[in-house]
Amino acid sequence: MARLNNGQRFPNLQVPAVGGGTLNLPDDLAGQFGVVLIYRGSWCPYCNAQLAAFQRASDTLAQLGVRVVALSSDDEETSRQLVASRRLSFPVGHSADIATVAEATGAYVNDEPHHLQSTGFVLAPDGTVVTAVYSSGAIGRLVPDDVVGLVRYINEHS
Repeated sequence: MARLNNGQRFPNLQVPAVGGGTLNLPDDLAGQFGVVLIYRGSWCPYCNAQLAAFQRASDTLAQLGVRVVALSSDDEETSRQLVASRRLSFPVGHSADIATVAEATGAYVNDEPHHLQSTGFVLAPDGTVVTAVYSSGAIGRLVPDDVVGLVRYINEHS
């Protein structure tokens, strides 16, 4: 399982979406900057804080043309409850196959309890990785202020 490098195309992933349909990554983010947040689960306070922070930053991110999606291995009902309680307006995927996501993205996996560790990606409009943040434990993750600063820098210098 190799980590994704800057400039590498984000792998094709399909994950069921809360509310129906499927998240098709990176295609659902094509044409704009994208953020892919892989979170540990709704039980994780750090993940809840990260998702809430991206929700609070949603207007600023939208003004910059940045789309956000999140996914975990949580089941559909647990994910639906998280979306409702956090009032998340961005798409959230559920029931992600841990082995498939880890193999495709290089995300760290926790053995017991079994879950994906927090992993965040900023994607260019063409679906390539601009930056990746891999966490091997509970802390250390992509934050919206960093995404805003990075996208502003790229837009000003391109």
